[in-house]
Amino acid sequence: MTDANAPQGEGQLAHDDPTTRHPKVSPPEQDQPEPGLDVRAEPTPDIGLDSYVGRDRLQGRRALVTGGDSGIGAAVAIAFAREGADVAIAYLPAEEEDARRVVDAIEQAGRTAVALPGDLMDRHYRARLVDAAADGLGGLDILVNNAGKQVISESLDELTDEQIDETFHVNITSMFTLSRAALKHMGPGSTIVNTTSIQAYEPSPNLLDYASTKAAINNFTKGLAQQVASRGIRVNGVAPGPVWTVLQVTDGQPKEKLPKFGQNTPLGRAGQPVEMAPAYVFLASGESSYVNGETLNANGGTPTP
Repeated sequence: MTDANAPQGEGQLAHDDPTTRHPKVSPPEQDQPEPGLDVRAEPTPDIGLDSYVGRDRLQGRRALVTGGDSGIGAAVAIAFAREGADVAIAYLPAEEEDARRVVDAIEQAGRTAVALPGDLMDRHYRARLVDAAADGLGGLDILVNNAGKQVISESLDELTDEQIDETFHVNITSMFTLSRAALKHMGPGSTIVNTTSIQAYEPSPNLLDYASTKAAINNFTKGLAQQVASRGIRVNGVAPGPVWTVLQVTDGQPKEKLPKFGQNTPLGRAGQPVEMAPAYVFLASGESSYVNGETLNANGGTPTP
């Protein structure tokens, strides 16, 4: 029997209808300057504040989540805390309002929260980020490389070298830097989980730079997984489909397409950030002990290779 008072998210029964478990969003045309804030997006993305129920899958673990202030990263950070982990989040200083919600949620779960504002474009910040997280948490068992830059460009003629450099630095170069630093702290049983995308398989013509980084992340994940497997460290990825986050509002999608965002998936709707969190929890936990070098597609049913 289903508890009528149960939250709508992860805690509900598995046979809930996935087409209606979360509402079909029809966002109005809207705009925010980069990096944008979840709290100002309409509707507000569901990061699990009232909908994620933990099951102690990550008890005593210590995690760093980049882009942990909003969207998928925020949902992952909150889920990790409710699963028993202490969590550090990295985010841009301009995202402090979003980050504060996540820090509060981590602490309300009875876990340690470490806030690490800074810009992944800053080489000095990248170089010290992992050590700062490990210092604040007393060690590091989990790294979630999630921070991403996504800006549409309608043609290659309009896609500047500056934008390409920024997209690759945030999405893929930082992944090399942070993973290298994290491995120095990690022992057997530790995990790295990378955020890739359906764009790695079905690139949108107006997201050439972003899609290219996501394909690179898939390759990086599989290669590093083989390299560190003998150390008892696993590396996997999650490939979300269309998920309603502020990234879509800050020129991540054409404004005129926002009202129909994600409605072309087989499930007929965009995902919510909280729906991505269980995939990261699974890959970070011992429940996935024989899963390595895998990309878990959470895309509403769109076929992938």
